[in-house]
Amino acid sequence: MIRKATLSDLNTVKTLTGSCAQVMQKNGIFQWNDHYPSRAILGKDIDREELFVLEEKGRILGIIALTPVMDEEYIPVKWLTPNGKNLYVHRLATHPSVWGAGYGQKLMEFAEKTALEEGYLSVRLDTFSRNKRNQKFYESRGYIRLENVFFPEQSDDPFFCYEKILE
Repeated sequence: MIRKATLSDLNTVKTLTGSCAQVMQKNGIFQWNDHYPSRAILGKDIDREELFVLEEKGRILGIIALTPVMDEEYIPVKWLTPNGKNLYVHRLATHPSVWGAGYGQKLMEFAEKTALEEGYLSVRLDTFSRNKRNQKFYESRGYIRLENVFFPEQSDDPFFCYEKILE
């Protein structure tokens, strides 16, 4: 089941993202760290009702943040569709113990279905340039790689922007 996260989920969600960060760093992917995603960022996602959790048998196995708000880093990007009616994906994560079990696919299916139902033209996101697994994942779902953006608080390496036009 995918549902909106509540403040009572915050500790579990932060533990999940911390587990992801540790495993990614062990694999040489320094996309997440002690500063990102922070409890404050995750708490804001919850307050805005933009964070969703994938729960199975009472256990949170994944999260995804969905927002219509474009980050300022995205402004110079030449997107495939006009700005204004786009849904942005942030902080997609599944617990490392279930990586490869299809939960990331379920969360992206949820994001795309939500975007269609709410009349968005496309889904936009970014992923770390050194995270080849994520790049392959998004490209297999029909996302087109566009320009690079930088998030200096996370990494000196670029992040690749992706967009999928909905039909």
